[in-house]
Amino acid sequence: VSGQQSVIRYVNFVRMNNMELKQALKFEAQKHIPFSVADVNLDGYILKDNLPDNKMLVLIAAAKKELVNQRLKLIEGLGYRTNIIDIDSIALLNAFNFNYPFEESQEHKAIALLNIGSSMSNLDILDNGIPRLSRDLHIAGNAFTQKIADIFSIDFAKAESLKLNPEKERQNKINAGIESALANLAGEIRTSFDYYESQGVSNVSKVYLSGGGTKFEGIREMLGRLLSIEVEYWDPFKKIKIPEDIDPEKLKKSSGELSVAVGLALRNN
Repeated sequence: VSGQQSVIRYVNFVRMNNMELKQALKFEAQKHIPFSVADVNLDGYILKDNLPDNKMLVLIAAAKKELVNQRLKLIEGLGYRTNIIDIDSIALLNAFNFNYPFEESQEHKAIALLNIGSSMSNLDILDNGIPRLSRDLHIAGNAFTQKIADIFSIDFAKAESLKLNPEKERQNKINAGIESALANLAGEIRTSFDYYESQGVSNVSKVYLSGGGTKFEGIREMLGRLLSIEVEYWDPFKKIKIPEDIDPEKLKKSSGELSVAVGLALRNN
């Protein structure tokens, strides 16, 4: 789940064990989430238990029961049983940390994960592999497509095809339109970076990119220019053994779209 009916917060608690956290969570969470605790499914996880002043860092995750029940009804109607419910941004960072467990933490720098979907983008900031900020941004691939549709006065489906398979004579206008929409997304990302960095912690040094909304040429370079930061793609299957009956080239072409799904699949309880 994702969007306005879900929320992730990173909060300092007085140090306690997991059992005590479960008991205290609904009382403490109400101070930090914009919903009534009675209206949400709620969970928490201890990220660091050795902060100064007898404190610990806790991830609080909440999703509106209405949203969860809609998804459960849909899945059960298809004849399936639901085992785990997760928030997209958490699944994303779990997939990244599984595949890239030490590469960034050794540098002691913060990195960002940006997953651009069709209607929404997920942003995580990690410091030494520990998440510190998560946001859902309502600017994504559809915004890029709509910009192309407006420029050429064509319908959405034709604009999507043109985005993915640009005609050479239209390439410059397509790039200009996409970069205009991408600048709005970059502005939201920069606001998140500024907020994180204003807390006196490390600066974000790199953005790792994924998602179906990134499947057009030049987005990595455009985003790098707009943010003045290094941007690169990452592989959610880097440390996952692929069965022999799976076409590796076909998987590689689609792997960026599967980062959230991989993170959810890695959950084992």
